[in-house]
Amino acid sequence: MDLYHENHQEEIEYLRETIAFIKEEVEREEGDLAEKKSDLIAARKDVYENTVHISSDFESLVDMNLYHSQINNQISNYNTNSQRIKKLKKMISTPYFGRFDFIETGFSEKEKIYIGLYNLMDRNTGQVYVYDWRAPISSVFYRYELGKAMYDTPVGISRGDVSLKRQYQIRNSKLKYFFDCSVRITDEILQEVLSHNTSPKMKNIIETIQKEQDVIIRDREHELLIVQGVAGSGKTSIALHRIAFLLYEGLNSNLQSNNVIIISPNAVFSHYISSVLPELGEENVRQSIFDDLVLDAFKGRFGEETRDMQLETLIHSRAKNEGDPRWQSIDFKGSRMFKQILDRLLWHYAHSLIVFEDVYYNGTIIATRQQLKNRFLHNEIGIPMAKQLKIIEKTLLEKVHPLQKKRLKRLEKIVAKSEGHEFEIKSFSRLLAIKQAKAFRERIQRFTNVDYGQLYELLFNNRGLLVKLSRGLGLPENIEEIVTTTQQNLQKGQVHYEDYAPLLYLKLKIEGNHLFSEIKHVVIDEAQDYFPLQYEVFKLLYKNATYTVLGDIQQTIEKTIDRTLYEDISEILNKRNTVKLSLDKGYRSTREINTFTQKLLDEGTKQNHCSIERHGEEPLVLHRETSESIDEAIIKDIAHFTEQGYESIAVICKTQNDAEKVYCRLKKSVQITLIKPRGGEVIKGALVIPSYMAKGLEFDVVIVYDVNKENYSSDFDQKLLYIACTRALHRLVIYYQGDKSPLI
Repeated sequence: MDLYHENHQEEIEYLRETIAFIKEEVEREEGDLAEKKSDLIAARKDVYENTVHISSDFESLVDMNLYHSQINNQISNYNTNSQRIKKLKKMISTPYFGRFDFIETGFSEKEKIYIGLYNLMDRNTGQVYVYDWRAPISSVFYRYELGKAMYDTPVGISRGDVSLKRQYQIRNSKLKYFFDCSVRITDEILQEVLSHNTSPKMKNIIETIQKEQDVIIRDREHELLIVQGVAGSGKTSIALHRIAFLLYEGLNSNLQSNNVIIISPNAVFSHYISSVLPELGEENVRQSIFDDLVLDAFKGRFGEETRDMQLETLIHSRAKNEGDPRWQSIDFKGSRMFKQILDRLLWHYAHSLIVFEDVYYNGTIIATRQQLKNRFLHNEIGIPMAKQLKIIEKTLLEKVHPLQKKRLKRLEKIVAKSEGHEFEIKSFSRLLAIKQAKAFRERIQRFTNVDYGQLYELLFNNRGLLVKLSRGLGLPENIEEIVTTTQQNLQKGQVHYEDYAPLLYLKLKIEGNHLFSEIKHVVIDEAQDYFPLQYEVFKLLYKNATYTVLGDIQQTIEKTIDRTLYEDISEILNKRNTVKLSLDKGYRSTREINTFTQKLLDEGTKQNHCSIERHGEEPLVLHRETSESIDEAIIKDIAHFTEQGYESIAVICKTQNDAEKVYCRLKKSVQITLIKPRGGEVIKGALVIPSYMAKGLEFDVVIVYDVNKENYSSDFDQKLLYIACTRALHRLVIYYQGDKSPLI
């Protein structure tokens, strides 16, 4: 028997033993679960039958709390059992995917370390069948070739030698093949994984994590980790695996799923990535988008323009007028300069615009205006403005309360001496005292109420104030148009999307924020989509959190930026330990598609970019005479690519309006889905989606609709086209009518 067959038999035997052990564990855990369920039902019945349900008796309440505490513990144990069974059942199909043999320095015994989705250990013997991919020792598999290696342990660094690295393809409990590799997770596995069709939901990448990706995933030293990654480099996957790793490590640092939040670019993307963390065994990690944060904060006060609505407006305005003032308004209101103006506005309001008054009650002076102003301005512990004013209001009311009681008693004495109508006179005196107290409170609230929306209106209604506050900063050329448009919108009770960040910034600075005190780690995806002022808002919302920030400056849409964006982010979030890393290798597209998409970028903005050596068909750029003939060609393409086995085919249009029109025409002849900004979910089959909404997604086949000279010509159009084309894994087809876009 040759060496390969000998190893093959050993591996089959180990796989058999491992799966047998998993099944035994499932059987044992299910028996425990049934017992726990029975005990839980009995305990609940006991509580119902043997405790009072409503009681003011202290001893009864203690008994009730004790029962409830015991039941809660039983529920927690039941849920833990249930989760373990779920994990074990997942492992039956593919218990592990890799192995390395390690000899620790100072020891002679070789350890065979198998790597999988979760830990698998025999608690009776201590034998570890499989190590969780997040375990410290597992980092050796991702980072080292044969030879010297080391990894962190709770007691220090462990060093040794790797004598073997092996990768497996195990599906449905069967070993399909294995091979030994020396340097890294090899292209064979990557090629095999990437050659498959994509899925409607993002999948985990634990089998193919690369060394540079593993470094990011396992980083624990930095409070702010910034990643610039080219299209298809796996940025989002890495971020999600990083969350899973931090939660695994959180057993020591007390980080739990409710302490983490992911800020996604849109609702469609949130749906797309929603299955990764549950696959990795981590549930209940919160996801949000900036639109939801602000709309929740404003509670419908300022209308509901969303980012996709803003982008639609921008795309149409750019097509009509390159100098549209809306663009300058967006840049201005999202800038660090505007943040300075808002800070000056807050200072000016506090020092000059709050009109404190002398406070009297029934002829007695309670506080002078100067005393109140001095108290307000000497705010050494940084209490938010609105809270500080309410404290002053409360203090004044408390001072008046004894005077109110004294005056009421005096009125009642008058009542006692009067003859007849005692009830009416007494009621009148009390009513008079109440009215006086109400009037007193209203007088105080003239200077103790502050509203962030009214303050924002003041900035734009008083043009002299805006000029004064911007001294030394330099306003945009078309500031008059920006001011006029903003005034008109505010008068209607509506604002543009670019006003959300400054309004929320003012609200948080004025009122403070305690909504997200439990958040300890924030992941911001598509970092280039956000303006500096939005990062100022994140800083206020998640004051005590660490951050993972991921972006690609080549996929910026509504502004022109470079890597200085990451400098701004670093300065704004201002964490003690910050690191900026780059991912320059793309894993999504074939070499042919990648070569084509790189030509869409300007020479001056290109980055280092390489792709995996996976080949496929050349992209097709095809002319058709009319939109009807493009539709006919796409219908045939969908049928053809479906026959070839491709499962996701995206027809990408420039705008949502275009997508809806194309969808209405195509749906008459082919099964197809329209992806909408709100509630849209990527599913298998053919779909229509606007270019900006496709960011972060990937499809087996991408068909870009009507890339003609009129549709795609500007720098802005170039970015949309780049985003659309970089979504393709295997095939890229571009149609146009009339003159071809100069961008291709």
